[in-house]
Amino acid sequence: MSNLEDKLRYVIETLDIANVMMEPFINSLQKALKAAASELRAEGASILVKENDSGDLYFLLAIGEVADKLKGMKVPSGKGIAGFVFSSGQPIAVSDVSQEPTFYKEIDETTGYTTQTILATPLRHNEEIIGVLEFVNRVGSPPYEPFTSDEMDRASMFAEIIASLVNTYESLKTFYKFGEKLLENYDKKDFEEVRNWLSLIRSSPEHTQMLELSMLVRELSSQGEIEKQLCRDLLEVLLKYSKSKQSLF
Repeated sequence: MSNLEDKLRYVIETLDIANVMMEPFINSLQKALKAAASELRAEGASILVKENDSGDLYFLLAIGEVADKLKGMKVPSGKGIAGFVFSSGQPIAVSDVSQEPTFYKEIDETTGYTTQTILATPLRHNEEIIGVLEFVNRVGSPPYEPFTSDEMDRASMFAEIIASLVNTYESLKTFYKFGEKLLENYDKKDFEEVRNWLSLIRSSPEHTQMLELSMLVRELSSQGEIEKQLCRDLLEVLLKYSKSKQSLF
C-alpha cells in the first residue's frame, strides 16, 4: 500500500495548499475590483464567470450595495447584457437598461437593487472569454451619468488584470474540487482504514508545518515584486542545497 499512500499523501498536501492559496486570489480580485470601480466612479461592480456544467454565468465576486446578495447568483446562458458580452466578445455601455431588451431584470427583482446604467466588458485569458466584468450606476444619486467610450477602454485594461487572477483562482478551485471528489470515492467504498489514515495525515505535525510554511511563502510573496523574487530565489537555493545533500548519501 506504500505506493497508494505516497499518491494519497501527495494529493492531500496539494489540495490543502491549493485551498490555502485560494484566499489571497479572492482578496486580490476584490482589491482590483474596488480599484476599477473607483476609477470609473461606479457604485457597484461584479465579476461573472462561466459555469462549466450549464454554461450559465455566476457572480464570483461583487462590490456595492447588494454585493452579498449577488454572490453565487446566476444569469442563464445567453441571457442579459452579460450573456451578450460573453457570447459576442464585445464590450457594451447602456445608459438606460429599461430601454434595453436584453437586460436580465430578474437579478434586480431578486436583490431589490435598481440598475440604470451598465458598462460590461469581456474577461479574456489566452484569447478565450472566461467571464464578464460589469460596472453599474454612478456613485451618488440618479439620474446617473452614462459611462463613456473612454471609460470602456479603461475598463478593458482592468479586465486584463482581473481575467488573469480569475483564471488562476478557477484553476485552483477546479483542482481542489477534483481532488476532494477523488477522496470522497474512498469514503463511498467504505475504506475505513484509508479514512483513518487520511485523518492522521491531516492532523500530523509534518502536515501542519507544511501548511504553515506555504502560508508564510504566500504572505511574503504578496508584499511586492521584490519580495516575491527574493522568496523564489531563497527557495531555489534551499532546494539545490537539499538535493546536493541527498546526493552525498
